[in-house]
Amino acid sequence: MSLIESLTLALALLYSVSLLYWSGKRWGAVVSGAALMGATLVTLYWPLFIALLLAGGLLALGHRVRPELLKGDVRANTLREWVQHLLALSMMLVGIQYAANAIMLKLGITPYLMRPDVGDAFLPIAGAIELKAIITLDIWDQNHPAAAVMLTVVILSGLLCKRAFCGWACPLGLAGEYLYKQRKRFIKQELLPPAWLDWPLRMLKYLLLAGLLYIVLGMPSASIPHYLEGNYHKIADLKMALFFVTPGLITLACFAVILLLAAWRRQGFCRYICPYGALLGLTSFLSPFKIRRSTQHCLIETKGMNCDKCTRACPANIKVHEQGTVRSDECQACMRCVSACPKQEALHFSTRNGIKLSARGLTIMLLLLLFMIPLIAYVGGFWVSQTPTEIRMYLIQHLGAIGH
Repeated sequence: MSLIESLTLALALLYSVSLLYWSGKRWGAVVSGAALMGATLVTLYWPLFIALLLAGGLLALGHRVRPELLKGDVRANTLREWVQHLLALSMMLVGIQYAANAIMLKLGITPYLMRPDVGDAFLPIAGAIELKAIITLDIWDQNHPAAAVMLTVVILSGLLCKRAFCGWACPLGLAGEYLYKQRKRFIKQELLPPAWLDWPLRMLKYLLLAGLLYIVLGMPSASIPHYLEGNYHKIADLKMALFFVTPGLITLACFAVILLLAAWRRQGFCRYICPYGALLGLTSFLSPFKIRRSTQHCLIETKGMNCDKCTRACPANIKVHEQGTVRSDECQACMRCVSACPKQEALHFSTRNGIKLSARGLTIMLLLLLFMIPLIAYVGGFWVSQTPTEIRMYLIQHLGAIGH
C-alpha cells in the first residue's frame, strides 16, 4: 500500500471517527478508532503509521480552521462537495504515482515509487472474474486482488446506501458536473431529451453492463486459473492505461461522445453510458434506505402549496414532490432534494420503518465501506499485487504483443 493510499485511508477513517464522535455515537467512534489502530499495529507497515500521524495532524488543523466541517455540522451539499473533491484529489495523486511507476518500468528502471494497488478499481472485468474464481473455485487472485475488493465495495455501497458512490465518491461524476457547468455558462438552456428518447438512452448503460456480464459469466470456470496466471491478466492495468494514453480513432470518437453527453445534460455520462451506474442502479433497488417524503409535513399536503423545490434540485430530474418513496434507479442519494426542502421533517433518507440517515450518517457509512474493507483486505493479504517487479518490467517492454 503506497503512502498516498495509506494517507487517504487514514484521513477517511479518522474523519469517520470524528463524525461518529460529534454525532453522539461515542461507542461507534471508539470501536472504529480501535479497529484502525489495531489493523495498523498488525501490519507493522511504517507508511501507514506515518499516514496516521499526518492524517491526525491535518484533521487537528482542520478542526481549528473549519470545526463545523470536522463535526459534520454543515449542509449536505457542502459535506458532499468536500468528500467528492478530496477523493478526486486523492485519485489524481494516485494516477500521477501510477504513471511515474509505469514510466520507470518502461525505461527499465526499478521503480522507487510503489504501484498504487487501488488503481485496480478501474479493472471491473478482472475484478468480476476474480470474484467468480473465489465463489466457484475458491481461488484468490494474487496479481490484482484489489480489483475484486473494490468491486465488492462498490456493490455493497449500492446494497446499503443506493447510488451514493456515484453521488458522493465517483471522480468521473464530479468531472461531469464541471463540464456541465461550463456548458451552462455559454448555453443556458437545459436541452433535455424528450421522454420517449430519454428512456431508451438510459438503457444503453444496461446493455453495456449486460455485455460485460456476458464476458464474465460466459468464461468457463475451468479456464479461469489459466487466465489469472496469464501474461495479459498480470498487466491488465497497463493494457488499460495504454488504451487511454494511445487511443485510436474509434476510441477518440467514443471519448468525444462521452464528453458531449456529460456537457449536454447533467449526469449525462452516469445516466446513459456508465456500466457501474447500471450495476449500482440495479443493486440500489435492494437498498433499505431511500428518499421518502412525509405527507404529514410536506407543504403540498399540509398547506396546499405548489412546492416542487425538491424536484428542481434533483440532478436526475426525478419528480420527488410527486412520490412518497423515490425508488428510481437514477437516485444517487446526493441529498440535494433534502437540502432544498423548506420543511426539514418532510423529506429524509430513511428505511421503511423510519430509521433516518443524515448526510453525516451517509458520509460515515460510505467512508467506512470504501476504506475499512480495503484495510481489512490489506491486513489479510488480499490487497497488494504479488506480481514481481521484474515480470512487470519485462512484460511492459512487450505490451503491444500481449493479447488475451
